[in-house]
Amino acid sequence: QVQLVESGGGLVQPGGSLRLSCAASGSIFRINDMGWYRQAPGKQRELVAAITSGGSTNYADSVKGRFTISRDNAKNTVYLQMNSLKPEDTAVYYCNAYIINIYATRDYWGQGTQVTVSS
Repeated sequence: QVQLVESGGGLVQPGGSLRLSCAASGSIFRINDMGWYRQAPGKQRELVAAITSGGSTNYADSVKGRFTISRDNAKNTVYLQMNSLKPEDTAVYYCNAYIINIYATRDYWGQGTQVTVSS
């Protein structure tokens, strides 16, 4: 009914940049908060950044000043611009969206995209 499809991950050198995208499709009435989480090997999934439907943002302390989250409500898409990447940013990044439709109101997750920061 609802799909979140991520793109933009890959291998980048320390100090480099990547831009992640996540597009929601399917039966959607409204999308409230959207966000990006990440999970490194052996660690718990953690919030990276979140954005409300009105554009208010929240960031993990570890990425403040380096990452920027944004969204295009007309396209049901959320972005994560990642600059000054560090090896410790290496993880699988997951898109999350709180979506309302005629069937349910709940969180949906993307399949994840790998980001590897290494020289």
